[in-house]
Amino acid sequence: MYHYFNLNRDEFMDHYHKRSNIEATNAAIKRKFGETLKSKNSTAQVNELLAKIIAYNLTVVIHEMYENGIQPEFLQLKSEVCNQSQAKT
Repeated sequence: MYHYFNLNRDEFMDHYHKRSNIEATNAAIKRKFGETLKSKNSTAQVNELLAKIIAYNLTVVIHEMYENGIQPEFLQLKSEVCNQSQAKT
């Protein structure tokens, strides 16, 4: 591993920083929303985890809006049901 690091330092550092960012994000989610899942069913556990990830992403967007003045552009999708009801009126 040491020789790989010396011969491919840039590639190694890119991979390392991706991993450290992922671990830092996981730690932040656990710190903010708790380490355990309350659901018993495996499908419910997946949904609970995904909800925690979405909630964390929203907190990051809100933080960036207020701290750095970033204005996010949200994707606006309209479903076919909405389009059909607008066409009828």
